[in-house]
Amino acid sequence: MKEPRLYMATQDEILNGLATDIYFIRTKKILEEAGLEDTRVRAEVHAYSLPKGYEWAVFAGLEEAIALLKGRNVTVYSIPEGTIFRRKDPLMIIEGRPIDFLVMETALLGVLRFSTSIATKAARIRLAAGDKTVLFFGLRATHPAVQPAADRAAYIGGLDGVSGNLSRKYLNLEPKGTMPHALIIAMGDQKAAWRWYAKIFRNESPVIALVDTFLDERVEALMAAEELGEDLYGVRLDTPSSRRGKMRDIVEEVRWALDIHGYRHVKIFVSGGIDEESITELRDIVDGFGVGTSIAWPPNIDISMDIVEVEKKGKWIPISKRGKLPGARTIYQCPDGSKVISLLQDPMPCKGGKKMMEIYIKDGKLVKEFPTIDEIRSYVLKQLSSMSSTIS
Repeated sequence: MKEPRLYMATQDEILNGLATDIYFIRTKKILEEAGLEDTRVRAEVHAYSLPKGYEWAVFAGLEEAIALLKGRNVTVYSIPEGTIFRRKDPLMIIEGRPIDFLVMETALLGVLRFSTSIATKAARIRLAAGDKTVLFFGLRATHPAVQPAADRAAYIGGLDGVSGNLSRKYLNLEPKGTMPHALIIAMGDQKAAWRWYAKIFRNESPVIALVDTFLDERVEALMAAEELGEDLYGVRLDTPSSRRGKMRDIVEEVRWALDIHGYRHVKIFVSGGIDEESITELRDIVDGFGVGTSIAWPPNIDISMDIVEVEKKGKWIPISKRGKLPGARTIYQCPDGSKVISLLQDPMPCKGGKKMMEIYIKDGKLVKEFPTIDEIRSYVLKQLSSMSSTIS
């Protein structure tokens, strides 16, 4: 009998270029057999389209991308991780021989698309929620092999916390979350589950009771408040869609009941099927949200990579396929806040400007330090602070 297995590439397979599309392996072989192995090019990473209704995205996954390319004989330029970009902006340039990096294109675009798509959706959720707490509960919608990457991207996008147990090891983030329905059902008693949770974890985590397992949300919220008193930080409503009706009415009813019975200190959190629309509807009466699938499976940010220059006799010649702009481009941040795109070798287009695209790898060697995950998140939040919550 065949033994079951987890279908995931190993780190060695990924770093050795085996996690790739077969045509890149064939391309490498053809270039070598044709005597063109020393051809040098510049390839640009960009997104020529964004999901419907999107005007911007958050660039994420750079650290993993650099991990894929480090040690290969290439030079890599990139904008900082966490930068908000627009359609057709240059994100990264890889300079070197195609035989040295093309086999990494599949994995490179995979990590960039995955993390950028999640970080972008998280940032949109962050804007919709304003100053309300938002936690990422979406790991059950992903393959377990990518849980740390998903948590990282969601946190970079501006969320307040993540639920993954492995976030401690990989991200140095303390995971957040309270209790599932499984605990209450296994114990057969809401009050017992709430009491045991408070007894064991009150000094480690805010006590938030799940209040929609067996009875009406208002009834269970009052039961939790009476049972735990000042120990109760909040209640969480995870009501399934088949029982929801109008969620705002349910939350208003719970809030009213808690308030008139003297439990104004108890906060209300909502999870389950949450997206920008539901957050906008509830944010004025809810203290926080748990968001899962809408972030874990977001609209895809279509990042691609194309050769845009070829070196001939020591000179870089602009060239690209139809539909893509030839020439390796970079972005400058001007003192007035505007961004200007020009060719990599062109002089600075604005006085006192700053080149956003910096060298991270020089001839295979890492030459630039990475910011911490909290520094990247702060960078994203700073950019979002100037945006309206209604921006597309």
